[in-house]
Amino acid sequence: MIAIAPGPTVPARVVAHNVRRLMASFDMTYDQVVEASGLDQRTVRAIARAEKNTHARTLHRLAEGFGVAVEELFVDAGSIAAAGFDEATNPVVSHVIESHASVFEGWSAGDFAELHSRFGHGGELNERGTLEAAEQMNRKREVIAQARVVLETSDGKLLEEFVKMLYDRVQVKS
Repeated sequence: MIAIAPGPTVPARVVAHNVRRLMASFDMTYDQVVEASGLDQRTVRAIARAEKNTHARTLHRLAEGFGVAVEELFVDAGSIAAAGFDEATNPVVSHVIESHASVFEGWSAGDFAELHSRFGHGGELNERGTLEAAEQMNRKREVIAQARVVLETSDGKLLEEFVKMLYDRVQVKS
């Protein structure tokens, strides 16, 4: 881990903000974060004060300690505020999330924010529209997960070429 000179970089500030936000959300102390993540106290405190640029491995351990996706450490404050507004103005989505929890298993805060920001025909999502949007997002996530696996195989180049062909085809239609 590299100490940052007097003015911490924006990414370090964003990570620091999110560490403090997650600690507050989960009502966790530094000791609890240290225990959950397996990181030492000096490291956790330095990250929370934006004093360090942090290795990816450390960020993953920190995210695991909070029980969130690593992307949660990079969410900017503006997105959080917008997500809160979207959630407040589309209340049926929260009801659907509570009543159909299995559909939303493994979702990140970003996924929930995306769902809350969607609108159906003529305004906010209704229950059916919310479930359809969630299922569409889950299908997309599954395809992306499968593509990641294929990209790591000998068929990765073939998938790249196929995606490029489809992308070019879509760009021509636009």
